[in-house]
Amino acid sequence: MPLLLPPGCKLVMIGDSITDCERARPIGEGLFNALGRGYVSLVDGLLQATEPRRRIRIVNMGTSGNTVRDLEARWQTDVLALEPDWLSIMIGINDVWRQFDSPWQVEQHVLLDEYAQTLERLVAQTRPRLQGLVLMTPYVLEPNRADAMRSQMDAYGDALRVIARAHEAVLVDTQAALDAVMAEIHPTGLAWDRIHPTTVGHMALARAFLNAIGYDWAA
Repeated sequence: MPLLLPPGCKLVMIGDSITDCERARPIGEGLFNALGRGYVSLVDGLLQATEPRRRIRIVNMGTSGNTVRDLEARWQTDVLALEPDWLSIMIGINDVWRQFDSPWQVEQHVLLDEYAQTLERLVAQTRPRLQGLVLMTPYVLEPNRADAMRSQMDAYGDALRVIARAHEAVLVDTQAALDAVMAEIHPTGLAWDRIHPTTVGHMALARAFLNAIGYDWAA
């Protein structure tokens, strides 16, 4: 499969802290770690090093702590106003996590129906404006699929898959990518809190993203 990102395209990548990774404000683009220190910068680095003639422009609009509810609140300024050709969305981790680390603060919880309906609404609104869309599943670094948080995260990932199919989006199964690494590395070696990954974890995310868009590793 050839690389899906065409020459000269602008790719906006939006999400929570996993995308954010200390990116520049207000717009995550430019020099001196403006794209942050996570998978977004790794994707950009590989594309610029191996496909410089394509002049692919990447903008990081991740914001730590965000749920899909927060994404909707800033969608106009942080997505639509930037007029991306391609858009990547990775959201859902905090929607699930707050139900477990803050169980009594129910106002922070984004339950599955709200998550799916909000994401569907944002995608339906935006997809006609885009050349391409990438949807990345939420994940937790927990190999036991019967674990309550892992089971819930998988359900949110399933909801995202339905939306991806309905809108012809490229799907990146981040949970599967990290599961493969966890077969050899204990979760604590990839993220102290089972969420925020080390460089190894971010590289697994970047690799999964690049594989999904047809990146040629022999380039």
